Amino acid sequence: MSQTLRYLQFDRSEDSAGLASFEAMASVGAAQWPALQAEVAAVLDWAHHAFAGVRGPLDDDGDWDYDLHASLETVATLALDYDPAARRLAGRALADGVPRYTLTLTLGGTPGFADALRERFDLGDD
Repeated sequence: MSQTLRYLQFDRSEDSAGLASFEAMASVGAAQWPALQAEVAAVLDWAHHAFAGVRGPLDDDGDWDYDLHASLETVATLALDYDPAARRLAGRALADGVPRYTLTLTLGGTPGFADALRERFDLGDD
């Protein structure tokens, strides 16, 4: 049974040995942050259980591995206008900033892991 991902959109690449890398980045507001975390947890939970005991650096004969990072920033909307006399943009913040979460997830794996990941999360063929 496959699961469609809502926030993570993976870009896939493959090296000459057939090892695949799946990279995704998502940026969401505070309201969507719990759903994004749940989606990442679902992917990693699947990988840890479906390929239990074989996680590790691919250079050290692991079947799969991952790298996960996140940042939190405050984002304020800017009102921009072009000043033709000064020949430049002028801007000012409209309101106090709101939190914005950005998360990156990279999964790497053998051809078997890559095929299973694509099937499980309906990633399609690139």
